[in-house]
Amino acid sequence: LPQRLASLAATAQEETWQSRQQLQAQRQEMARLQEELSRARQDGERWASALQRAQREALEREATRGAEQARQQELIRDMKGRLLELLREKDALWQKTEGIDTPVPSPVPRDPGLCARCHKDFRLLSRRYSCSRLCQGKVCHTCSVDMGKHGRCCLICYQQRHPQAT
Repeated sequence: LPQRLASLAATAQEETWQSRQQLQAQRQEMARLQEELSRARQDGERWASALQRAQREALEREATRGAEQARQQELIRDMKGRLLELLREKDALWQKTEGIDTPVPSPVPRDPGLCARCHKDFRLLSRRYSCSRLCQGKVCHTCSVDMGKHGRCCLICYQQRHPQAT
């Protein structure tokens, strides 16, 4: 029996030693895991901080972009308004200058037998008319306009007096 007790004590001692070894290994593993957990928490905090910073920057960029877009839309609206003003000014100037480039009636030709505009000979079938307006020239039927009781006038004088007729 003492041998048996000694054997059991040796076995218990061996099991105790192994249990201590396992406990030591588990403690080391737990310390390593706690260290990894601590590093993971630190990394998580860094990533959360970086994410918050990125979100804040994105919101700032979005606000800046929105302000820039609003400024550009206002600029476009102003440019369209200015374009309309310029078009109106151009139309007004065009209407004022429309009659400027029309030819001035030429002086009466020296030959009274010719039309002052087309230089056609006055014959028996082509009657001559005196322009009752600016030039007082002699014109044929084709080169004149009937002004009713005011007589006839040449086309150039008529166009100058009535620019909308062209």
